[in-house]
Amino acid sequence: MGTSAAPSSACRVLLVYPRFVAPSFWNFPAVCELAGARYPTAPLGLITVAAMLPASWDLRLIDRNVEDLTPADIDWADLVLTTGMLPQQPDTLEVIELVRRHGKPVAVGGPDVTSSPDVYAQADFRVLGEAELVIDAFVGAWHAGQRQGLFEAEKFKADVTRTPIPRFDLLDFKNYLFVGVQYSRGCPYTCEFCDIIELYGRVPRTKTNEQMLAEIEALYNLGYRGHLDFVDDNFVGNKKAIKRFLPALTQWQREHGYPFEFTTEASINLADDDQLLQLMRAANFIGVFIGIESPDTDTLVSMQKKQNTRRSLAASVHKIYAAGMFVTAGFILGFDSEKSSVAEGMVASIEQTAIPVCMVGLLHALPGTQLTRRLTREGRLFAGNRTWTRTARRADWYAEGGLNFDTARPRRDILADYVQVLERIYHPDAYFARVKHVGRHLRLPPPEGFLPLTPGELFMALGLSWYLLRQQPRLIGRFWATARDCFVHNPAALKSVLMLMALYIHLGPFAATVAQALKTQIARLDEGAWQPPPRVPASAAFAPEPHAAAAPAKAAS
Repeated sequence: MGTSAAPSSACRVLLVYPRFVAPSFWNFPAVCELAGARYPTAPLGLITVAAMLPASWDLRLIDRNVEDLTPADIDWADLVLTTGMLPQQPDTLEVIELVRRHGKPVAVGGPDVTSSPDVYAQADFRVLGEAELVIDAFVGAWHAGQRQGLFEAEKFKADVTRTPIPRFDLLDFKNYLFVGVQYSRGCPYTCEFCDIIELYGRVPRTKTNEQMLAEIEALYNLGYRGHLDFVDDNFVGNKKAIKRFLPALTQWQREHGYPFEFTTEASINLADDDQLLQLMRAANFIGVFIGIESPDTDTLVSMQKKQNTRRSLAASVHKIYAAGMFVTAGFILGFDSEKSSVAEGMVASIEQTAIPVCMVGLLHALPGTQLTRRLTREGRLFAGNRTWTRTARRADWYAEGGLNFDTARPRRDILADYVQVLERIYHPDAYFARVKHVGRHLRLPPPEGFLPLTPGELFMALGLSWYLLRQQPRLIGRFWATARDCFVHNPAALKSVLMLMALYIHLGPFAATVAQALKTQIARLDEGAWQPPPRVPASAAFAPEPHAAAAPAKAAS
């Protein structure tokens, strides 16, 4: 299996979490600055892997989103472990290069190397799939003196009831706006563009109540309080299991004085289940992200997201508001079945649902998905689709990095629609009007006392006002008008309203930056300066995925 070294039971391991491509709609730098944090969320996957490593190994964590990786850090380590998703790919490759220049072995795991192992050929070890199934083989190989190898887990077979409590003690909580936990993996749906079902399967696997509460208790005992995000790909994918868990979570919250407020991601059919909405509200869930993707029924059917066609989106979202949870949403442009009126329909849908925070992006064919396989068969997929260019660190990625294929509609029209959507939904008047609507429709228990904020929350609200006065003074009037309206009509919702307004200090300016980058790209198209890359040969659709035949949980040289 490659070169060898003398075995040892002790090992100094440096866990390195790569930077995400920045800036993006998701990193909220101004909000982090306001809150005294450095990045929105912590590296849950890496600290979960850390908990699977031998107790005799000495571990350190470097999150490159919040701190620098120094030569001294690398020199200290016997082994460097890193992991990442596609938007972290450029920095993951930089980490691998840096570590190898120091002569230290580096192992890489996570979703992106699982989907595109060939991109990471320079790593000494590649760990594909869910770590629970291969970590023992990897550790055994290391103890045997092996210093190179490929380890691949059998798909969808990891028993998450055996997943240990993540090493939350490796985190410095003050660096993050919130911390993540995970209850389940997988999603029952078959959306064509999504890679979750390819990585984790269509049968959601859940942890036990006792296991999940032990994780939350561990965070509590470490002194963490506040926002916890359940990072599940679809929190309600296994409704039977989640209905068993939520009452236990509510009881724990009650016994501990409700130290946490929760957010998560779910499918829109959450709104169909009154009991589930009530259970989530009782446990103190305050918000949920929903992938709406498109308002067009034909487009939803073609992308295999039929669950979004069986209901009124506006009525469903307002039902979630009535349960006391705000909604954020994802929308995508660039599907084959889109009509020329898609921008109008998307803006109308966003206004009708009154969702303030809408993450709108261009369709990107992710490695290993049904979409990528279909586009390859049709000879439409651009070459290099598995790589995220190292120069893609600016907002212009949103103009150039999506649509990595020949589009059915003219590319220029899609980009122009994207500009229109961003400029309209993130115009201050439109955004704050949606926040005002949410403030009136969130149904929450009446606050105790005159002011529905804790002293710390009041301090943050005043800090936000001061920030706007200094940095974005044109918004200060809208801020106070929206806050006053909520205080008068629905004071219990004031905290959520302040949170949604705070997000605008990033979303508004960044949307304008992306719109300008899109206009530059449109001008290049008009001038004939943009040419499509070469296509992946259609014959590649029938070739095996890279390393697809590697033996499960085995080391390959």
